[in-house]
Amino acid sequence: MKKLWLAAVCSLALVACSDDEVGDVSLGMFTLKDIKISKLEDDKIPGVTCHVASIEANLSFSDPSDSSIACRQTGEITPAMIASIDKSSSGEVVFTKSKSIFFKTMKVRRIYDADNQTLMYLSYTTKETEGSFKHSLSTVPLWGTDAYMEPNRQGQP
Repeated sequence: MKKLWLAAVCSLALVACSDDEVGDVSLGMFTLKDIKISKLEDDKIPGVTCHVASIEANLSFSDPSDSSIACRQTGEITPAMIASIDKSSSGEVVFTKSKSIFFKTMKVRRIYDADNQTLMYLSYTTKETEGSFKHSLSTVPLWGTDAYMEPNRQGQP
């Protein structure tokens, strides 16, 4: 019986881990909740790495809506990379992860701000929580990269 219990605990621990997890902070010994920190690399812009921190609970029905995102330039960003992305005002989803049994999904969307030569990464959940949708925003300026182009600012000298 002990071996069966140990095998179940070990398999649960392996399910909770992922290749993209870079941090795991316990919220205390009287809770099953942890703050998990995951890295996400943009497939079309490999010179950008984002880190997402969110509360996760393996054996809980809690609502894991709160998360934060921070994105930074970690490599080269080229004009060809910028040319390959969706430049619409809604951008494109670059990452999706199921967050709970309540059919909640966390998404990260990349939006390009051409006027300010900046990539914006918006992390949000797809289900309303306590009267508001949870979201977080991080930006990566193209200044100093090969992809930077002088903005065309009308009416300025």
